[in-house]
Amino acid sequence: MPISWEQVVVDADDPHRLARWWAEALGYVIVHEAPDEVEIRRAPDELPGLLFGRDPDPKTVKNRLHLDLRPEDQEAEVERLVDMGARPVDIGQRDVPWVVLADPEGNEFCVLSAKKAQ
Repeated sequence: MPISWEQVVVDADDPHRLARWWAEALGYVIVHEAPDEVEIRRAPDELPGLLFGRDPDPKTVKNRLHLDLRPEDQEAEVERLVDMGARPVDIGQRDVPWVVLADPEGNEFCVLSAKKAQ
């Protein structure tokens, strides 16, 4: 029996605001919107999506799952995301080639360096 990956669910205090932030950050579109949840995808018919659901409990620890983004220009992308409201965070990563940021609700994600030509 085949199985497919539908979406990643992100708990959010304000799912509408956070979904819009991530849609802008990733260049995604909103494909579903309800009072307590919003789903975004690269294109309406392309999976997986990110589903932002309401959870009023505050985030208290480092995420156990996070997104890794790989831009063509790491420095420019970090600057763009910080200008949008992300903030640099230290989760004990030390000296690594990626930058750890947190979205407006504190969810960590990584901005990787550009892929090396193979």
